[in-house]
Amino acid sequence: MYIFGYLRASTSDQNAKRAQNTLIKFVQEKGFRIAGWYVENESGASLQRPELLRLLDDAAKGDAIIIEQIDRLSRLDEESWYKLKEMLYKKELKVISLDLPTSHLALSPQITDEFTGSMIKAINSMMMDMLAAIARKDYQDRRRRQAEGIEKARQDGKYRGRQADLDLHEKIYQLRVINGLSISDTAKLTNVSTRTVIRVAKKLSLERTVLPADND
Repeated sequence: MYIFGYLRASTSDQNAKRAQNTLIKFVQEKGFRIAGWYVENESGASLQRPELLRLLDDAAKGDAIIIEQIDRLSRLDEESWYKLKEMLYKKELKVISLDLPTSHLALSPQITDEFTGSMIKAINSMMMDMLAAIARKDYQDRRRRQAEGIEKARQDGKYRGRQADLDLHEKIYQLRVINGLSISDTAKLTNVSTRTVIRVAKKLSLERTVLPADND
């Protein structure tokens, strides 16, 4: 069984590094090691996550995915969550989450009989469903509060919209367009999503294109 670490680096490199160190320590204490890392920049509210899909493709039957919390894996709506679960079950992948103690038993050699194993799987599935639903509700509540705050600021004449980070945009442009880095590498270095890299690189490239002079 190989264990793969899955991280979402949607906030800061520092947070991602902290989570990575926490997972490494946990696995080492169990006598295992992490075979590889998949670091995601996309939102957990979407199933279209390149690194997650790559992990699912790379993993073999019976391997394990370790995460810090279930919300790192899913803030999905119910339909998308069950699609993801089907993908996990198809490869018999174990999900080990630090916030779900029963999932830690996947690293325990003590479970040898089929009945106990089946019971643990059923409990983990139920608990994962509950934690995924809580993560989705938290995501929706935060989006709702954000929308309410924007609407209030707009009514008070204080809302100017989200301001672009010009320094960050310039860094993306230099890495992606000038230095020719790949979209994924640029996203990792600037800690943004691949979609942001594509959008910013395209926008600045168009703005900085010098049109040929009209000689007519």
